[in-house]
Amino acid sequence: MKLASLNMGRDGALVVVSRDLARCLSAEMTMQAALDDWRGVQPVLQALSERVNAGEGDVFDEARCASPLPRAYQWADGSAYVNHVELVRRARGAQMPESFWTDPLMYQGGSDTFLRPRADIVMADPSWGIDFEGEVAVVTDDVPMGATVEEAAAAIRLVMLVNDVSLRNLIPAELGKGFGFFQSKPSSAFSPVCVTPDELGDDWRDGRLHRPLAVSYQGAAFGEANAGVDMTFNFPTLVAHAAKTRPLGAGAIIGSGTVSNKDADGSPGKPIDQGGLGYSCLAEVRMIETINEGSPRTAFMSDGDVVRLEMLDASGQSIFGAIEQRVVIRTR
Repeated sequence: MKLASLNMGRDGALVVVSRDLARCLSAEMTMQAALDDWRGVQPVLQALSERVNAGEGDVFDEARCASPLPRAYQWADGSAYVNHVELVRRARGAQMPESFWTDPLMYQGGSDTFLRPRADIVMADPSWGIDFEGEVAVVTDDVPMGATVEEAAAAIRLVMLVNDVSLRNLIPAELGKGFGFFQSKPSSAFSPVCVTPDELGDDWRDGRLHRPLAVSYQGAAFGEANAGVDMTFNFPTLVAHAAKTRPLGAGAIIGSGTVSNKDADGSPGKPIDQGGLGYSCLAEVRMIETINEGSPRTAFMSDGDVVRLEMLDASGQSIFGAIEQRVVIRTR
């Protein structure tokens, strides 16, 4: 089934959405309330799903949506696409430790305020290096501390897309302090709709979502990397990693990190207009420019720039709706 949260109150109003994203029915609860009692509520939501897919319900408008969880108890973002990590380090002349292939990277992000999927990205200073990052994320049920990968897989309840907004020029100084990201990782936005894994059919297998992530920037195709390819760590592995030393509460969000594919010949990806799969963030094309040309020539986002993230199924139907955001430079 497909679920969304209308932008009402702090925690939204949960609706069940039809597969074609045309209609919705109110669930008369919040997304967090549903996740807190998933086993009890799931049959009720499933019944609403059958009704809305039979033609009942009101018109569904993605523009009225908050992120599926407008705020969450936990948001931890991994870096499952090691190709992306390797490029970052190569661009600055750093060797990548072998452990990066066996032990996932993960940071804990701010989860008290997520952006709406159509909300502006408001920043005070373009020199911060504003970037988008197209990702996939899962939402979990309760996960016990020390959960196995199999237990983690069983706890995945929902799947959605992410724009993990990053301020690239603030990252080096923050990491240099040895304490990780904070100011360089402002509020993220999630897709209007999240779906249960069974809704994805064969596209959800091996704990990965095997569909291209369509990224457009300034109205032009920018990326179409397949989220199921080159994903070194699948979602059950990421969830188990997050739960290694602590339990995860229902509604925890675990991200994949920037979706990134190598080129067919094993080299770093090429732009779409050169026959490649493009990129899911500006930093990656800047890294490749630095590797190939000695310095980047692609600028980060500035006032008025627009990014759109979407994923289509095999028939061309949008699965999650679209994240579409414009940068607005505005001081307080």
